[in-house]
Amino acid sequence: MYKTGNIYVITAISIIGGALFGFDISSISAIIATQSYRCYFNQQGLDDAQQCLGPQSPRWLAGKDRWEECEAVLALTHGKGDKNSPFVRREFEDIREWVRLEKEAASVSYLELFKPRMINRTHIALFTQIWSQLTGMNVMMYYITYVFAMAGLTSNANLLASSIQYVINVVMTVPALLFMDRWGRRPTLLVGAALMATWLFANAGILGSYGTYPGPAGVGGIPEASTEVRGAASKAVIACSYLFVASYAPTWGPVSWTYPPELFPNRVRGKAVALATSGNWAFNFALGYFVPPAFVNIRWQVYIIFGVFCVAMFIHVYFVFPETAGKRLEEVTEIFEDPNGLPYIGTPAWKTKNTWGAARAMEKTGHGLEKTISNDHESPERHETTAAKDMV
Repeated sequence: MYKTGNIYVITAISIIGGALFGFDISSISAIIATQSYRCYFNQQGLDDAQQCLGPQSPRWLAGKDRWEECEAVLALTHGKGDKNSPFVRREFEDIREWVRLEKEAASVSYLELFKPRMINRTHIALFTQIWSQLTGMNVMMYYITYVFAMAGLTSNANLLASSIQYVINVVMTVPALLFMDRWGRRPTLLVGAALMATWLFANAGILGSYGTYPGPAGVGGIPEASTEVRGAASKAVIACSYLFVASYAPTWGPVSWTYPPELFPNRVRGKAVALATSGNWAFNFALGYFVPPAFVNIRWQVYIIFGVFCVAMFIHVYFVFPETAGKRLEEVTEIFEDPNGLPYIGTPAWKTKNTWGAARAMEKTGHGLEKTISNDHESPERHETTAAKDMV
């Protein structure tokens, strides 16, 4: 319970580590010209071959009612072949419970996410993912070569500087792995938004004050590199770009994926997270088309737009996003259904607290753990009651 964020961050590190590896392969292959496509093709072939060497997913096997194979894989990967290992037995029962919940969730409609008891949670989850795109982070990663071209970097120097940005992204995600649950979701999001706004406005100020317009052709014949800076100003632009990534990586990067699943009961969680993720990719797609012409037409003012978005998300998080770190599902539900709170909102977000310390102590000492386990594995009758309430 108190390590939920850590688990999601491990996944995030794997993803951005893959992005770093992919960028480096792309940079190296650019040097060898005609062989470049073969590098990517061979890399993907190796990944596919590696997948064939691993065991089947226990959850997939369970979903196909292949329980004996599921148990065998768990014993192989977690019990050194012993099916009676306590850990294997616990994992097996957990998977059995999740299969039951997934079958229940299959009958849940997306419309349930927009009913009065769920609409606020849905809005928060969706905007968590939307705001993570409107920080400008993915835009900074996709088009950072344009920015560094504005700062005077060319050819391999540009690729090397861009690669450093990916390294920073990986390294700065590690603190989130170690401390995100302890920090809490709200402080992490608020600090991240404030820092990113600072670096975005700083870049806008530097480019606006010290940059020159190189003409329609852009710097080095790149129309999107529409502002040219040299000397100390160019170094400041590069530094602010790195600091922006270093601010995003331990904050909005992992929390935008950790936070939405914590808001919903099991029966609607899958559809809720899917909806939130669709918002992420919809804005990712839109921004991918927006940024290049924006750099051409409004140049450095693009940074002001994303800086304003960061200020807006700071305000939104402060007033609307409740703290979920260290809380059980029942405690999160109490926040949204507080009879003394605001209608359809519950306890005001700024009044919610991080209970990581209490959750950690409970799991270490065992005090109250029995209640947690019984709540995590709710009886079918309890699920039916919850489902009936959610219909209201």
